[in-house]
Amino acid sequence: MSITIDSSRFGTLEIASEDVIEFPTGLIGLGGTSYALVAPSEDGAFCWLHSLEDADLALPVANPWHFFSDYAVDLSDEAAKPITADPADVAVWVTVRAGAELSDFYANLRAPILVAEGKGHQIINEAADAPVRAPLFPAAVAAAA
Repeated sequence: MSITIDSSRFGTLEIASEDVIEFPTGLIGLGGTSYALVAPSEDGAFCWLHSLEDADLALPVANPWHFFSDYAVDLSDEAAKPITADPADVAVWVTVRAGAELSDFYANLRAPILVAEGKGHQIINEAADAPVRAPLFPAAVAAAA
């Protein structure tokens, strides 16, 4: 079984029902609770977290370890409660702010999105070195300065 959405960004999309991610508490600052990951290419560094309820809403996301090899997610006991899957089975995504130049691409390492068993949770990362605006391409930032 699948769900069809008419995405304003990607056209008509068929989303397999097993690929639907339900966010019981939603996403910070956004409406809706049903999303799916849309990958423009198999080997790309970025995906889109696309709302299944709003055809105009799609957030760029990335696997943080593609850009930050030492990234760590530290959860408070309270934040960890709704995540019942084995930690090895949890996918971690960070939202991306994309700009016109590479120096304007940032990842939010403070509020990652954890996905397991069809459920998603955006949590606050307690790690000390998890900024809200981490440059994805630090060399481009340095060159632009």
